Amino acid sequence: MTHTLHRLGSWNDLAGDYVFLMMPSKGINVEGSGEKLRTFLKIALAHNPVSIGDARKGNAYYQGGIDNLLANVEDQAVVHAVFDNKETVVEMLKELVKADLGLSVVVSGITSEVHEACRAAGLERHTVEHSLGRWGRTDKLPPREILEITNMCGHSMVPAQLVYKMIEEIRAGRRTAQAAAEELAKPCMCGIFNTKRAARLLAALATNL
Repeated sequence: MTHTLHRLGSWNDLAGDYVFLMMPSKGINVEGSGEKLRTFLKIALAHNPVSIGDARKGNAYYQGGIDNLLANVEDQAVVHAVFDNKETVVEMLKELVKADLGLSVVVSGITSEVHEACRAAGLERHTVEHSLGRWGRTDKLPPREILEITNMCGHSMVPAQLVYKMIEEIRAGRRTAQAAAEELAKPCMCGIFNTKRAARLLAALATNL
């Protein structure tokens, strides 16, 4: 199970949202994994990711920039990279195959799209994981259009009220949709918040909500 599974949205919208996660296996290959995780992030950066992050030390906003994020990667880290198109996912997978880092990789996205990307990169999927949705008092949850934004942080660190505030900021002309999306990304410590997708959703909500 991974915290990157809980995204909501239309097919067309989610077709621009892919999350890579790399981590060592506790008690098996943790020792010396920090440099391999750093290599993963460097490969990701060469492919112009929407964002990258380190679940152990925090996202680039929290650490004061990408250079600090790379320098602070430790052996037990869980690192991420977010991309906005399948073609880049294929190229990323091909480079990871060549790098042969020996650590687990999870790619989240629309199942059929990720499957096609794997095949295009010469890979066969090992496992498929699905979110079973939301259970319990779902009537207490924010509206779906808000959840499409907040659920891009799998640990629920992006509050609905902050999303509403950013929508109002856009309407008032105090922030662009991209600046509002970047503000929402700051509390998502893992760095899996897709700011490009969020900006698109926020702009639509500022007009239509």
